[in-house]
Amino acid sequence: MTAAFSSGGRPALPASPGHRRSLQSRRARPVAQRGVVLIVALVVLVVMMLAGLLMLRSTGSGVEVAGNIGFKQNATSLGDLGVEAGRAYLMTFGASAVPLDDDSPGNAYFASWNATFDPKTYNWDATNAAKEVATDDGTGNRVRYVIHRLCSLAGPTTGPGQQCAIPDPGNALGCGGGGAGASGAACPTGYPYYRITSRVDGPRATVSYVQVILY
Repeated sequence: MTAAFSSGGRPALPASPGHRRSLQSRRARPVAQRGVVLIVALVVLVVMMLAGLLMLRSTGSGVEVAGNIGFKQNATSLGDLGVEAGRAYLMTFGASAVPLDDDSPGNAYFASWNATFDPKTYNWDATNAAKEVATDDGTGNRVRYVIHRLCSLAGPTTGPGQQCAIPDPGNALGCGGGGAGASGAACPTGYPYYRITSRVDGPRATVSYVQVILY
C-alpha cells in the first residue's frame, strides 16, 4: 500500500467533499458562460433583423408616397387640357353670346351657375354631365370638363329676375392681364363670366380638379 506524502513529509490528506464540489463548479463555469454568450448573440441577431425589416418597409413607403405625389402633380397639370377645351368651345361663338344663353348639355355647357355645384360631389358620370377630352392621354389620365355661365338663370343676361356676374367696364384697372402698374385688358360690355371646371382621373385612384373663371 502506497501512502501519499506532502512536501513536508507528512501524509497528504484526501480532498474534502466541499472542496471537490468547488473544483467541479469551476470547471462548469466556462460551459455556462458560452451558453449566455449564445443567447445574447441570438437576441442581437433578432433585433438587427427587425431593424432591417423596418428600414426596408420605411423605404418602400417613401417610394410609394413619392410615386403618388408624382401622379397627383401630373394629373393636376393635365387639368389644363380640360380648361383649354372648354375655352375653345366658348370661343367658337366669337362676339355673339346669344347661343350661350341656353344650356347645351351635349357640350357640358350650362347657362346658370348652379349654386349647389361642388366638383367633389358632382356626378361626373351622369349623361351629358361632363365633356370628355381624353379617355387616356397616354399616361393613364382621363380628362373631362363642365362649363357654367355665372348667371342665376338661363336666358338673356338682361332678362327679368336675372343676376349675372359681369365685369365692370368702368374699372380703371381693366378686367385682367397687365402687371407692373399697367392696366389690364378692357372689360367687355354685357358679357358674363364663365366657370370651367376640369377633372382628371389618374393612376392609383388619383383625382385632381382645376377651376378657372374667365370672360
